[in-house]
Amino acid sequence: MSYLDKDGWPVRGEVGQAVVALGGGHGLSATLRALRHITRSLTAVVTVADDGGSSGRLRSEMDILPPGDLRMALASLCEESEWGLTWRDVMQHRLDSSGPLEGHALGNLLITGLWQLLGDTVEGLDWVGRLLGAQGRVLPMAAVPLDIEAQMRQGDTLRTVRGQSHVAKAPGVVEHVRLLPENPPVHQDVIDAIHDADWVILGPGSWYTSVLPHLMVPELRRVLVTTDAHRALIMNLASHTDETEAMTTADHIRVLAHYAPDLKLDVVVADPTVTDDIDDLIAAASQMGARVLLRQVRTGDGQPHHDPLRLAAVLRDAFDGFLGEVGKHEPWLA
Repeated sequence: MSYLDKDGWPVRGEVGQAVVALGGGHGLSATLRALRHITRSLTAVVTVADDGGSSGRLRSEMDILPPGDLRMALASLCEESEWGLTWRDVMQHRLDSSGPLEGHALGNLLITGLWQLLGDTVEGLDWVGRLLGAQGRVLPMAAVPLDIEAQMRQGDTLRTVRGQSHVAKAPGVVEHVRLLPENPPVHQDVIDAIHDADWVILGPGSWYTSVLPHLMVPELRRVLVTTDAHRALIMNLASHTDETEAMTTADHIRVLAHYAPDLKLDVVVADPTVTDDIDDLIAAASQMGARVLLRQVRTGDGQPHHDPLRLAAVLRDAFDGFLGEVGKHEPWLA
């Protein structure tokens, strides 16, 4: 049961289904801000491959997981109160300095300090969640930092690009991508959350550096394939980013199928206003066992950003449709 009713108004006192959202950066943040309207049983599983900016510097200097995407996920789940929103702003604030702290997010430093003090990354994240009054839990997708390595083709030239920040902006077409290490350890809490979930959500986000990596960790892919949870994929609103140049909307799904051929999806959420070939998208989704739910989910300002309430309403319909709460009516447009 969701606690956003059919007219979009919140219904208090309900916990909602157990949902795990996987991703990183702004894409995962958008999903979490939507999901918090329809469930209080929410876990974010966050990529740990960032090697740029404040996160990259701390990762290199301290030999720790990059904290930036974890920080963003926690901020997205903060309590909607003066306390929660103030601490969210503190976490997101970047220092303005002419010294070595220039550009560091305060939240990254707080998380790093807790990790050093407690000696446990998961416990440290749980403490930050308590500080924010987070409506959910944030976990790293792997217990060690990851590197992303891609084979990029530009014309007749094939070259290797290493590092999430470099792959995301490198010119050319991604022909192959892998993680280093290839079989990293995964926290048991992550495995348990996915195993016990009612729904698992992938996307949106940078396809090769935020979405796909979760399917490339063997232990994580294994539980994503075997869980009894329903699986949903949220498509991006801007298909042609630097790392997905020349890829169609349907190609994004085919990439997932290539790297995880045993993964089945139930729902693909797409905005028809930015979908280049709907029939091709339906065909690609069908190959993974999914139906396509076409709804406008972007903000009204024309920017490629998901509107939290619109996305929440679509996900609520998907959840309720599978629960049979809308009778025989299925809210699918395709």
